[in-house]
Amino acid sequence: MEAINVILTSVLSAGALFIIAKVMGHKQIAQLDFFDYIAGITIGSIGAELATELEKPWKPLIAMLVYGVITVGFSLLTSKFPRTRKYINGTPTVIFHSGKFFRKNMKKAKLDLSEFMMMCRQQGYFRLEDIQTAVFEFNGKLSILPKSLKRPATPEDLSLLPKEESINTEVIMDGRILDENLKRKGLNSHWLEKEIKNQGFNDPKEIFLGLVDDNNSLMLFKAEKL
Repeated sequence: MEAINVILTSVLSAGALFIIAKVMGHKQIAQLDFFDYIAGITIGSIGAELATELEKPWKPLIAMLVYGVITVGFSLLTSKFPRTRKYINGTPTVIFHSGKFFRKNMKKAKLDLSEFMMMCRQQGYFRLEDIQTAVFEFNGKLSILPKSLKRPATPEDLSLLPKEESINTEVIMDGRILDENLKRKGLNSHWLEKEIKNQGFNDPKEIFLGLVDDNNSLMLFKAEKL
């Protein structure tokens, strides 16, 4: 009977925390979704209680498991049914567009003007006239679309066709040769040793990091001792 009471009160408290988090607004949760936020603060609190509960430690343990199951359940629910995300996590809200503020949306997001201006400055926008659209995301962050004339120029703007970039492959890390990565690039230790010597090194142990690009060019970085 006590175990059932613990489960019921845990579910009830999860629901109460969810409602409170919704009322408080997205600013409180930063980069977490609502149930990650709720589970984080609650499981941490229950964990502290579990560490000090000597008579019946199974009670906070059951509560932690209930919160874990609820969190995983909501994660699976939003993954399988994407439409439920707007009810659980909320939706992006347009705060500013074409020189106009949407005060109703600001009120809905629990965001005042000074906080909005601060978030703009944090992204490098000190002048509102440089901003075309500002969207308050459900994770508490502000996304900004600058006006066309205020954004950085792109190769497309300049009619350039730069070569596609690729990720370099690590072949040496902290003095250790990564043979599997060498094989993946179609190279071997003999090629590596030769390239190392060509760049003035005698031993791979002298190298902190070694990278190979798509052209099989080797870049070596030595760790300097402070």
